[in-house]
Amino acid sequence: MSTDFGSARRWAERLIVDALYPGATAVDATLGNGYDAERLCALVGETGRVYGFDVQAEAVERTRARLAQKGLLARAELFCMGHERMAEVVPPGVDAAVFNLGWLPGAAHAVTTRVETTLQAVSQAVELLAPGGVLTVCVYPGHEEGAREREALLAWAQALPASLDVMHQRYMNQKNSPPELLTVRRRP
Repeated sequence: MSTDFGSARRWAERLIVDALYPGATAVDATLGNGYDAERLCALVGETGRVYGFDVQAEAVERTRARLAQKGLLARAELFCMGHERMAEVVPPGVDAAVFNLGWLPGAAHAVTTRVETTLQAVSQAVELLAPGGVLTVCVYPGHEEGAREREALLAWAQALPASLDVMHQRYMNQKNSPPELLTVRRRP
Protein backbone atom coordinates (compact mmCIF):
# COMPACT_ATOMS: atom_id res chain seq x y z
CA MET A 1 0.00 0.00 0.00
CA SER A 2 1.26 3.48 -0.85
CA THR A 3 0.38 6.73 0.89
CA ASP A 4 0.67 9.90 -1.15
CA PHE A 5 1.36 12.87 1.10
CA GLY A 6 0.01 15.17 -1.62
CA SER A 7 0.65 18.86 -1.95
CA ALA A 8 -0.24 22.11 -0.22
CA ARG A 9 -3.24 22.52 -2.54
CA ARG A 10 -4.46 19.02 -1.70
CA TRP A 11 -4.04 19.60 2.04
CA ALA A 12 -6.00 22.86 1.72
CA GLU A 13 -8.74 21.13 -0.24
CA ARG A 14 -9.25 18.55 2.50
CA LEU A 15 -9.65 21.26 5.13
CA ILE A 16 -12.04 23.27 2.97
CA VAL A 17 -14.21 20.23 2.23
CA ASP A 18 -14.57 19.70 5.98
CA ALA A 19 -15.40 23.38 6.63
CA LEU A 20 -18.07 23.92 3.96
CA TYR A 21 -21.67 22.76 3.73
CA PRO A 22 -24.81 23.74 1.77
CA GLY A 23 -25.62 27.35 2.64
CA ALA A 24 -22.05 28.22 3.68
CA THR A 25 -20.10 31.34 2.70
CA ALA A 26 -16.66 31.10 1.10
CA VAL A 27 -14.02 33.42 -0.34
CA ASP A 28 -11.66 32.64 -3.20
CA ALA A 29 -9.13 35.42 -2.71
CA THR A 30 -7.07 34.55 -5.81
CA LEU A 31 -9.34 33.36 -8.65
CA GLY A 32 -6.69 32.29 -11.14
CA ASN A 33 -8.27 29.85 -13.59
CA GLY A 34 -11.32 29.26 -11.40
CA TYR A 35 -10.69 25.73 -10.14
CA ASP A 36 -10.95 26.69 -6.46
CA ALA A 37 -14.04 28.84 -7.12
CA GLU A 38 -15.69 25.93 -8.91
CA ARG A 39 -15.01 23.59 -5.97
CA LEU A 40 -16.23 26.19 -3.47
CA CYS A 41 -19.45 26.81 -5.42
CA ALA A 42 -20.16 23.08 -5.53
CA LEU A 43 -19.58 22.75 -1.78
CA VAL A 44 -21.74 25.72 -0.68
CA GLY A 45 -24.68 24.49 -2.72
CA GLU A 46 -27.56 26.49 -4.18
CA THR A 47 -28.14 28.46 -0.98
CA GLY A 48 -24.48 29.29 -0.33
CA ARG A 49 -22.34 32.16 -1.57
CA VAL A 50 -18.78 32.42 -2.93
CA TYR A 51 -16.98 35.75 -3.21
CA GLY A 52 -14.07 35.73 -5.66
CA PHE A 53 -11.25 38.23 -6.20
CA ASP A 54 -8.48 38.80 -8.67
CA VAL A 55 -6.70 41.91 -9.95
CA GLN A 56 -6.48 40.48 -13.46
CA ALA A 57 -9.57 40.75 -15.64
CA GLU A 58 -8.38 37.65 -17.52
CA ALA A 59 -8.60 35.58 -14.30
CA VAL A 60 -12.07 36.89 -13.48
CA GLU A 61 -13.29 36.10 -16.99
CA ARG A 62 -11.73 32.62 -17.00
CA THR A 63 -13.47 31.91 -13.69
CA ARG A 64 -16.77 33.36 -14.89
CA ALA A 65 -16.65 31.13 -17.99
CA ARG A 66 -15.78 28.03 -15.94
CA LEU A 67 -18.60 28.63 -13.45
CA ALA A 68 -21.10 29.38 -16.23
CA GLN A 69 -20.13 26.18 -18.06
CA LYS A 70 -20.69 24.16 -14.87
CA GLY A 71 -23.99 25.90 -14.02
CA LEU A 72 -22.52 27.42 -10.84
CA LEU A 73 -22.27 31.12 -11.69
CA ALA A 74 -25.39 32.10 -9.72
CA ARG A 75 -23.64 31.03 -6.51
CA ALA A 76 -20.73 33.44 -6.97
CA GLU A 77 -19.95 37.14 -6.91
CA LEU A 78 -16.73 37.84 -8.78
CA PHE A 79 -14.72 41.04 -8.35
CA CYS A 80 -11.90 42.39 -10.48
CA MET A 81 -10.19 44.00 -7.51
CA GLY A 82 -7.44 43.26 -5.06
CA HIS A 83 -8.13 40.76 -2.31
CA GLU A 84 -6.95 43.38 0.18
CA ARG A 85 -10.33 45.06 -0.39
CA MET A 86 -12.48 42.01 0.41
CA ALA A 87 -13.86 43.52 3.64
CA GLU A 88 -15.59 46.16 1.49
CA VAL A 89 -17.92 43.56 -0.04
CA VAL A 90 -17.80 40.35 2.01
CA PRO A 91 -20.02 40.18 5.10
CA PRO A 92 -18.74 38.63 8.34
CA GLY A 93 -19.47 34.94 8.85
CA VAL A 94 -17.12 33.36 6.28
CA ASP A 95 -16.84 29.59 6.68
CA ALA A 96 -13.78 29.18 4.44
CA ALA A 97 -11.33 31.50 2.69
CA VAL A 98 -8.84 30.20 0.13
CA PHE A 99 -5.63 31.89 -1.03
CA ASN A 100 -3.46 30.32 -3.73
CA LEU A 101 -0.61 32.80 -4.01
CA GLY A 102 1.71 33.50 -6.92
CA TRP A 103 0.73 34.24 -10.49
CA LEU A 104 -2.05 33.33 -12.90
CA PRO A 105 -1.24 29.89 -14.34
CA GLY A 106 -0.64 30.11 -18.07
CA ALA A 107 -0.07 33.90 -18.00
CA ALA A 108 3.01 36.09 -17.70
CA HIS A 109 4.73 35.88 -14.32
CA ALA A 110 5.11 39.65 -14.15
CA VAL A 111 1.87 39.98 -12.17
CA THR A 112 2.07 38.15 -8.87
CA THR A 113 0.62 38.44 -5.41
CA ARG A 114 2.58 40.87 -3.22
CA VAL A 115 3.53 40.78 0.45
CA GLU A 116 1.87 44.07 1.35
CA THR A 117 -1.55 43.31 -0.14
CA THR A 118 -1.44 39.65 0.87
CA LEU A 119 -0.90 40.57 4.53
CA GLN A 120 -3.81 43.02 4.40
CA ALA A 121 -6.02 40.41 2.76
CA VAL A 122 -5.28 37.52 5.13
CA SER A 123 -5.81 39.83 8.10
CA GLN A 124 -9.22 40.80 6.74
CA ALA A 125 -10.07 37.19 5.98
CA VAL A 126 -9.33 36.15 9.58
CA GLU A 127 -11.56 38.94 10.88
CA LEU A 128 -14.38 37.77 8.58
CA LEU A 129 -14.20 34.11 9.67
CA ALA A 130 -17.20 32.63 11.44
CA PRO A 131 -16.61 30.46 14.52
CA GLY A 132 -15.15 27.23 13.13
CA GLY A 133 -14.20 29.03 9.90
CA VAL A 134 -10.96 28.14 8.11
CA LEU A 135 -8.44 30.18 6.13
CA THR A 136 -6.00 28.31 3.88
CA VAL A 137 -3.01 29.95 2.20
CA CYS A 138 -0.93 28.04 -0.34
CA VAL A 139 2.46 29.77 -0.45
CA TYR A 140 4.97 29.32 -3.27
CA PRO A 141 8.45 30.19 -1.90
CA GLY A 142 10.26 29.09 -5.08
CA HIS A 143 10.41 32.63 -6.52
CA GLU A 144 11.61 35.89 -4.96
CA GLU A 145 8.23 37.41 -4.08
CA GLY A 146 6.94 34.03 -2.92
CA ALA A 147 9.87 33.70 -0.52
CA ARG A 148 9.14 37.19 0.82
CA GLU A 149 5.46 36.29 1.23
CA ARG A 150 6.36 33.10 3.08
CA GLU A 151 8.54 34.89 5.62
CA ALA A 152 6.03 37.69 6.18
CA LEU A 153 3.10 35.29 6.49
CA LEU A 154 4.89 33.08 9.00
CA ALA A 155 5.71 36.11 11.15
CA TRP A 156 2.09 37.31 10.85
CA ALA A 157 0.71 33.88 11.77
CA GLN A 158 2.98 33.47 14.78
CA ALA A 159 1.69 36.77 16.16
CA LEU A 160 -1.99 35.76 15.94
CA PRO A 161 -3.83 35.38 19.25
CA ALA A 162 -4.19 31.97 20.87
CA SER A 163 -7.96 32.15 20.26
CA LEU A 164 -7.08 31.04 16.71
CA ASP A 165 -5.53 27.73 15.71
CA VAL A 166 -2.62 28.18 13.31
CA MET A 167 -0.88 25.39 11.39
CA HIS A 168 2.04 25.38 8.94
CA GLN A 169 2.54 22.32 6.73
CA ARG A 170 5.56 21.81 4.50
CA TYR A 171 7.97 19.24 3.21
CA MET A 172 11.13 19.57 5.26
CA ASN A 173 13.69 17.75 3.11
CA GLN A 174 12.86 18.94 -0.41
CA LYS A 175 15.38 21.22 -2.11
CA ASN A 176 13.08 22.59 -4.83
CA SER A 177 10.99 24.82 -2.48
CA PRO A 178 7.62 23.09 -2.96
CA PRO A 179 4.44 24.95 -1.98
CA GLU A 180 3.60 25.21 1.71
CA LEU A 181 0.27 25.51 3.49
CA LEU A 182 -0.60 27.99 6.20
CA THR A 183 -3.98 27.41 7.88
CA VAL A 184 -5.87 29.50 10.42
CA ARG A 185 -9.04 28.33 12.13
CA ARG A 186 -11.29 30.42 14.34
CA ARG A 187 -12.22 28.21 17.26
CA PRO A 188 -15.94 27.41 17.50
